[in-house]
This record gives sequence, structure tokens and C-alpha cells, in this order.
Amino acid sequence: MGVPVEQVERIPAGNLQVPRAAFAAVWAAAQSRTREQGERGIQDWYAAGVVTTCRWLAGASHRTSWGLVQPSAAPVTRSRATAYEELIEAECLAVELLPLRQPDLVADRPGWREGIRATLWWAWRGEGPPPLDLPRQADTS
Repeated sequence: MGVPVEQVERIPAGNLQVPRAAFAAVWAAAQSRTREQGERGIQDWYAAGVVTTCRWLAGASHRTSWGLVQPSAAPVTRSRATAYEELIEAECLAVELLPLRQPDLVADRPGWREGIRATLWWAWRGEGPPPLDLPRQADTS
């Protein structure tokens, strides 16, 4: 399951500090991992955190179960505002404070916070490795 090229091309330039191809590869890998784990009855909160963060950074919309198309929510604050520089930085702060503000959520979703944080630090701040291993061809893009 890939990420639509047109969606990747529409990502605001200021939202990423990594190559679009690498971002798309991580996003697709996280979606694939989430689907595969779900088919085995496993809730992979780490991969789900990566997917949610990628969708929000990309400004992707999604269709609700009742058919409404709406923008993706920010992974921590749940804001429906489209991601832009100041909001992304605020989300970075919010993920750091999550254990203090919502300890039950952190406990109930093991890996969720870590997936969000790893994605934000890599994609937005350009720090650290990708949150998931990249396919070989996307490593150098």
C-alpha cells in the first residue's frame, strides 16, 4: 500500500526537513506495517503513531466511517488545523508533555508517543534516523 504521489507533491515545503521520497517511503512502510499487524490481530501503536503523524504533516484528508471527508487531526493535540511550521513545533512540545498530561493514554497505547516523537524529530526537525527502516532505494533520495 503506497502513498499517492499527488498527496506527497502537495506537502507544504516548510513541513519537512527530509526528502519527500524518504518521507513517502516511511509513511508507506508504516501503513503497511499497521495493516499487516492488524491482520494478525496486533495493534501496533508505534506504527499507528508514525502513520497519524505523516498524514497530519502531509495535510492529508481522510474519509470517516460515515462518509465525511475531513482533514487529518494532529497526533497529540487532535487539532484539525492544517499543519504549518508553528503548529508542528507546538505538536513537538505537546508530545514531550504527553506523559505528564495524559499518562493513561501513554500507558494504554504503548509505542504511540514514541512513534509520533520519532516521526516529528526526523521529518520536521531533521534529527535522528527515520522512525522505520526505509526501503533501500529511498535511503539516498
